[in-house]
Amino acid sequence: MGQVTILVADDEAHITHVVALKLRNAGFEVLTACDGEEAFELATSRKPNLIITDLQMPYLNGLELCMRLRKTQATSTIPAIMLTARGHALAEADLERTNIRAVLSKPFSPRAILGEVQRMLAGDEADAPDKGKAAA
Repeated sequence: MGQVTILVADDEAHITHVVALKLRNAGFEVLTACDGEEAFELATSRKPNLIITDLQMPYLNGLELCMRLRKTQATSTIPAIMLTARGHALAEADLERTNIRAVLSKPFSPRAILGEVQRMLAGDEADAPDKGKAAA
């Protein structure tokens, strides 16, 4: 397997920059998008190994993005990490219609994101906290 590619989608440029920098420094190839539509186009054309997306974005929010990716054959199995504003919980029914495997609250530590990425890529989801709960 070649280099692992991660797509980071967030409409806040500073968050995209911090997360992308942390992931690149860890050896990952990183693609970035500033809204859900751009993220969908990148995901379908480049097929990243993992997606990190904000919930609240223009054009297509993170949940809509993940639902569309799940319905698209080429991207249906790509796992996702959802970033949310503190207090925004996702319904279990919404999570079941997506490949969201973890939900992290903002503000978050870049180290926490890297740890979650490494855990997911290692296939260690059994030890994960409940994916529907926003981690502090």
